[in-house]
Amino acid sequence: MAFTFRSFAFALVLSATAATAQQKIAFGDLKQDTTLPVEVQADQLAVNNADGSAVFSGNVVVTQGEMKLAAGEVRVTYGTQKNDIQELVASGGVVVTNLGDAVEAQGAVYTIDSGVIVLSGDVLLTQGPSAMAGQKLTINLKDGTGVMEGRVTTTFVPGGN
Repeated sequence: MAFTFRSFAFALVLSATAATAQQKIAFGDLKQDTTLPVEVQADQLAVNNADGSAVFSGNVVVTQGEMKLAAGEVRVTYGTQKNDIQELVASGGVVVTNLGDAVEAQGAVYTIDSGVIVLSGDVLLTQGPSAMAGQKLTINLKDGTGVMEGRVTTTFVPGGN
């Protein structure tokens, strides 16, 4: 597809938007079903019954449907029921993938009930040949949208978005 006036105008709008503090994005090609089972794999598990938490460490991989989260450590906070996961707090080289999209960050907090993941610290989102960077990305898995904040930089391929 040739670089047309329309794609040039889109590039100008996108560039102007990238200079602001926030930019809305889409994550994945589908809405994530946050009621699907959450599977966690790790090298080690430490459970604290006193505060209702568990810490998975070493090559942690969390899977829910098509979404996958990988990190060095993931702290799981349970609800009143021992099998009711409230929140996952990931740290140490966090990578979240959903279909063709991927996000890298220093840390992430996934609140299961709301279906919201907040990634922070040198966030890099790649969607095919396009990329976006910032300091904080909030993804709503229920509707597949997100907001990037903090000196947002966008790189895109004209005609490829």
